[in-house]
Amino acid sequence: MFFVAGARNAAGSGRENERRSIYQKFRDVDVLDKKKTVTALKAGEDRALLLGLGMILCSIMMYFVLGITVIRSYADSVWTEEGTCVVINSTITGDMNCSYSCGSDCWRVSRYPCLQVYVSINSTGHISRLSHNEETQDASSECVYVPRCQKDSAAMHAVIMNISEHLKTNQQFSCYHDPGEQQEAVLLTRLYDHSVVFHSLLWPSCTLTLGALIIVMVKLTQYLSRLCEEIGRIKR
Repeated sequence: MFFVAGARNAAGSGRENERRSIYQKFRDVDVLDKKKTVTALKAGEDRALLLGLGMILCSIMMYFVLGITVIRSYADSVWTEEGTCVVINSTITGDMNCSYSCGSDCWRVSRYPCLQVYVSINSTGHISRLSHNEETQDASSECVYVPRCQKDSAAMHAVIMNISEHLKTNQQFSCYHDPGEQQEAVLLTRLYDHSVVFHSLLWPSCTLTLGALIIVMVKLTQYLSRLCEEIGRIKR
């Protein structure tokens, strides 16, 4: 009887130990899976943070480049007031010389006609000389347009004559003038107006906002994860 009872107890104890061993194995596997999951999540969060920081740094660099190019040129321009110009006189005053590249350390001279246009500004009544944009004003103080210099002078002549004919048929158009009257010339177009500045700043602003949003979402996820762990520990 004692031997049978001892054998039963030993068998029961063995089965209990076996169950505990199986349970411990499952628990170890579960803990290992949780560690792997946590490690994978942490690596993903680190990559997301690096992506957000990289986007913010790229946007700051774009802001810097735009600040020394587009924004600076826009701020330095004195032709800020838009008005309506009416053509008073449009004449070809003569030929102007220009140089074009014909190879390495090779430059040759070509010629283009100089179209001089005077307009009247409706808002002020002043008569001023017309230039295409700020670059044309810097390149030539007499001609309304300076074409890209090339070997074929006939092509440049055709471009200038097309502009002359267009101004004869469309004698009233929008233009930009200096409200402080520091510059006598008026511009047909501006290199960097409000729309150009807006579209230039749009993409770096979107990149900066998206990068900051990624970092905020990662930090919020980490905070909620820690909060859930603390709640789980309290319940236990």
